[in-house]
Amino acid sequence: MTWCEFIADREWDRLDVFLAAVTGQSRSYVQKLVREGYALQNGKVAKASSAVVTGDNILLHLPPPQETEALPEDIPLDVVYEDEDILVINKPRGMVVHPAPGNYTGTLVNAILAHCKDLKGINDRIRPGIVHRLDKDTTGLLVVAKNDSSMKGLIAQMKARTVSRRYLAIVEGVPASRGRIEAPIGRHPRDRKRMAVVPGGREAVTEYEVLETFRDNALIECFLHTGRTHQIRVHMAFIGHPVVGDQIYGRSRQRLDIPGQALHAHFLSFRHPVKGEPVEFTAVPPPDFEAVLRRLRAER
Repeated sequence: MTWCEFIADREWDRLDVFLAAVTGQSRSYVQKLVREGYALQNGKVAKASSAVVTGDNILLHLPPPQETEALPEDIPLDVVYEDEDILVINKPRGMVVHPAPGNYTGTLVNAILAHCKDLKGINDRIRPGIVHRLDKDTTGLLVVAKNDSSMKGLIAQMKARTVSRRYLAIVEGVPASRGRIEAPIGRHPRDRKRMAVVPGGREAVTEYEVLETFRDNALIECFLHTGRTHQIRVHMAFIGHPVVGDQIYGRSRQRLDIPGQALHAHFLSFRHPVKGEPVEFTAVPPPDFEAVLRRLRAER
């Protein structure tokens, strides 16, 4: 198990609510850990109902992820680049990145294991080689490590925030020509399956620029400075311009026909984790994304 340390930057009514917000875990799971004695508050065994004050030192003992053996599946991959160390994929809509409850087969990991026979040598067997991920219905570029050296090198670049990721999105309404959204993201206080801008959430920074405007929509490019779950979708909804087709954070009634959010990771750059040279990749949006753009342009 791993000890995680947190310093409270404000008051919280309950320790379990605080820990759920800062870890992204469900409140029931956090309560279980606290009951089993895996949480310390200022050096003492904590209670889930304990109040948290500014400056409190909280230690939480998190168990390692359960190792699930994913099986290779012969699923076609859109390979943008490959060498002995890395694999860059253009992920299609509807594909989950790694196995999880409800999606143990048909994932990108299952496809990668069939494509790269040696990936099981990487430590994390739940997500072998996966350094970052895209939501099921988000399309675009994703880099995969093929060995431990490249895995460590890519993770270090992710932590240093030197990996450049740019996304194209079609949003509702027309936002300001450019903007920077700095709003912390954590679990939604009432719906644990959703993320939200919440006090005490993890730092999240998104920049965007409007590329093209339409009557009631805009095509934007987003630049990620952090990599929080659902970050672009949450941030754009937060400023009143949700991503078109987003069934979770978007409008309840969608005018434009697209089977998922109109969000595409079109640019990815980093230093090759073994060779050290800068590399960059691009991928055009999928046909359904382009079809929405054609409709919007025709309506102008």
